[in-house]
Amino acid sequence: MTVAQATRLLDPLFATEAMRAVFSDRGRVQGMLEFEAALARAQARLGMIPGACAESIAAECGTEAFDFEALAKETALAGNPAIPLVRALTARVAARSEEAARYVHWGATSQDAMDTGLVLQLRQAIELIEHDLDALSSTLAALAEKHQRTPLAGRTWLQQAPPVTFGLKAAGWLSAIGRHCVRLRALEPRLLAVQFGGAAGTLASLGSRGVEVGEALAAELKLAMPALPWHAQRDNVAEFAAALGLLGGTLGKIARDVSLLAQNEVGEAREPDAPGRGGSSTLPHKRNPVGCAVALAAATRLPGLVSTMLAAMVQEHERALGAWHAEWETLPEICLLAAGALAHMRQVLAGLEIDPARMRENLDLTRGLILAEAVTMALGARIGRLPAHRLVEQACRRAVGEGRHLRDVLAEDARVREHLAGAELDRLFDPTAYLGAAEQLVARALASRGEA
Repeated sequence: MTVAQATRLLDPLFATEAMRAVFSDRGRVQGMLEFEAALARAQARLGMIPGACAESIAAECGTEAFDFEALAKETALAGNPAIPLVRALTARVAARSEEAARYVHWGATSQDAMDTGLVLQLRQAIELIEHDLDALSSTLAALAEKHQRTPLAGRTWLQQAPPVTFGLKAAGWLSAIGRHCVRLRALEPRLLAVQFGGAAGTLASLGSRGVEVGEALAAELKLAMPALPWHAQRDNVAEFAAALGLLGGTLGKIARDVSLLAQNEVGEAREPDAPGRGGSSTLPHKRNPVGCAVALAAATRLPGLVSTMLAAMVQEHERALGAWHAEWETLPEICLLAAGALAHMRQVLAGLEIDPARMRENLDLTRGLILAEAVTMALGARIGRLPAHRLVEQACRRAVGEGRHLRDVLAEDARVREHLAGAELDRLFDPTAYLGAAEQLVARALASRGEA
């Protein structure tokens, strides 16, 4: 069994079939063939080659007739897949029309075919990612709205802090996802641009008509025509890689939160249950957070891959030696990991099981310590913040040492009773009374999504 065959075992876990199809060998070759067909049609439209020749070239630009194993072997010798592909395409066109074969790849270079083919793949990739981002955004908006008043312990440094709401937590996730949607939309005009420069970026092989052909080619492929060829300027593809790296980080953050909430000791939320999902080979009771694990694995791997794309920006003169080649497998891997993590978190959050009762139960774990700030602020309004902080801090230490509720310890302190009556203390130790602007902030997040 080859390494490629063995890897298929993990493909369904870390990537989606749709994204795998985009970046399959067939997807890569199809992108280059679409470039060749569009180039011929563009040149025919401009009267540079006969229309019949363009039709003959386009007719052979389907992947079905190509020997991928032969292309792979020849790629190892040629240094890139465009060279053997153009050779094979020319042979197929020649069998149909010797005249048409003369015009295959007319005025172009290998990188034109590969980079523009890549852009066509990236356009499909963006469509898939944006579709899942839209669905995830809708799910998060529904969670934020439904649970805008559901209190749970806030946690800082993995320790309980003042109460928040689950709706606010979901709204935080929602806002981050919204920013990723904006980033992708903003970079599309820069990324989805044809690469057409010929051997050294001057289009000299087409005489004075190079730019004209480039514009016609861009129109054929429904891509932007950049001011200059970008074959040695890789900021556009690096920007896209970085955007997916950022997305992976956000998905990892959501996965970390959900997996921590799903711990048995916390039990406030858990991934949806399904037969065979998250089991253990030895522990019958286990319900492992599989989706979160995949998103966290992607968030761990993506930064290194993105750094490769950033390092590959340093390219020599008009054609890179090695740096461009480093992108070929790296960028598809970034797309695959991001798509896989996004699909898993979309599924996790769509069926997320939430336990408000356990959330409320956990609010009482510290015997009132979680609301120490509320008491400090109320008392500080009477005696000053720092004296109030010291007084409540002493009471907290006593409550912990004696295993008692903080409210009871404070009620025994004459300095507290002088300023806070029993009823007011009761109110201060109600978690739902110390949620600040949580509900308003959720509303702002939902309104922001609606405006976007």
